[in-house]
Amino acid sequence: MTAATSYPAKRVMVLYTGGTIGMQASANGLAPASGFEARMSAFLASQPDLHVPQWRFREMSPLIDSANMTPAYWLRLSAAIVEAVEQEDCDAVLVLHGTDTLAYSAAAMCFQLIGLPASVLFTGSMLPAGVPDSDAWENVSGALSALAEGQPFGVQLYFHGQLMAPTRCAKVRSFGRHPFVTLARNGGGTPAADIPGQLFYTRPKHVASVGVLPLVPGIGAPQLDALLNSGLEALVLECFGSGTGPSDDPAFLASLQRAQENGIVIVAITQCHEGGVELDVYEAGSRLREAGVLSGGGMTREAVFGKLQALLGADLSLTDVRRLIELDLCGELV
Repeated sequence: MTAATSYPAKRVMVLYTGGTIGMQASANGLAPASGFEARMSAFLASQPDLHVPQWRFREMSPLIDSANMTPAYWLRLSAAIVEAVEQEDCDAVLVLHGTDTLAYSAAAMCFQLIGLPASVLFTGSMLPAGVPDSDAWENVSGALSALAEGQPFGVQLYFHGQLMAPTRCAKVRSFGRHPFVTLARNGGGTPAADIPGQLFYTRPKHVASVGVLPLVPGIGAPQLDALLNSGLEALVLECFGSGTGPSDDPAFLASLQRAQENGIVIVAITQCHEGGVELDVYEAGSRLREAGVLSGGGMTREAVFGKLQALLGADLSLTDVRRLIELDLCGELV
């Protein structure tokens, strides 16, 4: 595979969404706070030997704890990124984001920004800027330095000196300087031979209704139907092992079949940290396939959720959605 061309950034837009990195104490605990631009400027001014590009700053409104992130906010974020590149002459964007849903947002942007001629990095911190042993400034300065050195077009996650593909990583720790890891999920997926024009960053998207259901022992049709009957357009089914579920439950399988017939896209992924879904290995998996469930291969929860948002939000035909979910678009299956 040919290495992607890197483009040293000259003008970076810093988009501040909130998150721990800029939080300050409140009566109810740490909360998002304005004023991060001045703090960032003061820090960088105190580091004369640090090589960073020219940068501008935009504070998103409202600032949020990333636990409050939504797909609707993603559309606003993608629009802000595109605006920075197309209207404000920036060649790279740094998104400051809370860590709890950072991998979700970064993965979603991979699919929302297909074709964008710019480098986009996501970073944040586990401790607020200014507190003892905070990782905030090392991540901000490290991300800016990485952009100055040159990155390929597309979206990456930066944390503690590491660059990661958002469609292959997840937050696995609630503490320390290494909360994100690249999961050892199955690769080898088939790249899409052609990507519909509706998926490119220049085309408008809307929010899709996508749910996630982790399977547990004893789960049945009542729980499944409660989700499927809530207006969902797609459901991520987090299966056991290589893609198994309660195949001896006729009502459960019938619910899946009805959903497929009603145009609801159901995609199976694994609950395991490593590996992926192969629906034809076990009878308990092949029966899911027979009921219309699609294989998510080695996709992470973050990747498949963002991918479904993009596919359905682009108003593709159901045939195209079902075809493309099993093909690689942004490195999620390779």
